[in-house]
Amino acid sequence: MKRSASVILTAMLVCAVPFAALAQTPYSQDFEGLAPVDGSLAGDGWLVFGNVFDSGGVYQYGYGPFPAPNNIGNWCDIVTGEGGPDQGDQQLVMYSDYANADHGNGFLIESNLFQEQTVPVGASGIWTFTYDGKKGNIADSSTAIAFIKTLDPNAGWAMTNFITQDMTDPPTTWQGYSLSIDVSGLDGQILQFGFSTTATNYEPCGNFYDNVNFFEDMSPVESTTWGAVKALYR
Repeated sequence: MKRSASVILTAMLVCAVPFAALAQTPYSQDFEGLAPVDGSLAGDGWLVFGNVFDSGGVYQYGYGPFPAPNNIGNWCDIVTGEGGPDQGDQQLVMYSDYANADHGNGFLIESNLFQEQTVPVGASGIWTFTYDGKKGNIADSSTAIAFIKTLDPNAGWAMTNFITQDMTDPPTTWQGYSLSIDVSGLDGQILQFGFSTTATNYEPCGNFYDNVNFFEDMSPVESTTWGAVKALYR
């Protein structure tokens, strides 16, 4: 039995609607439109969270999440003069929560700066976090990473994915980086992507970042013409 092209097209569109509603939210930021004043990073959805460990690495406490500060001397700033041809006039610098007095007690202060989303029920596909980065003043025993993390609120906030890129000793020139995650099966979990430093004794740990993007990986798949689809029903 023949099926009309209009019926087939209608069925294809109906089937496509639910999938569009199940996607993560793309994100893109080059920091050019954010004023270098406190509140601009927070207004763009950036959050911070701190974890503290003693000198032996034993967990002590956590704090946050809080709206990200900006240009007040701890955690992160928007700066100028550090970009190359692809980074424009303004860049993000991420370092430690130097306002935490346990720096002076020799504790390890893990400072996290990130965007956060909830994975929709039924979501699937590969999502990619890209960014440009270059070395700042990170030194001594300080370490740094970029990350994608997922947390399950229905399992005591257990961490279910932790995908990282070591940024402890990046080049002093800008480089592009990429991390990816398959969100299939992560229904309702919290997804975070961003940057982290761990430092102690107020040691320097800054790195520069720019051109942050989070998007679905739409790798090419085998295509079929509309004529070939109609031919299936002849």
